[in-house]
Amino acid sequence: MVRPPLTPQQIEAGRRLGAMLRAARGTRTLDDVAACAAISPETLRKIETGRLPTPAFATVVALCVALDVDVRAAAETCGAVPLAG
Repeated sequence: MVRPPLTPQQIEAGRRLGAMLRAARGTRTLDDVAACAAISPETLRKIETGRLPTPAFATVVALCVALDVDVRAAAETCGAVPLAG
């Protein structure tokens, strides 16, 4: 099965998510956060740089836990859910 190409909105959402996760990582090393989230450092690098704009939900949750980021805040950042008003 061929996966349809991502829309420009999905690509931009992935970039926003990656930038938010990179900012949340702060001074922690990429290897440390990747190990805490049980993913490879290369996967984290791809997410942070926007080269993997649609990571699996479980991966996003694991990164949020490792970085002490609220999952809803991450979803709001990338536009997956409306901002709380």
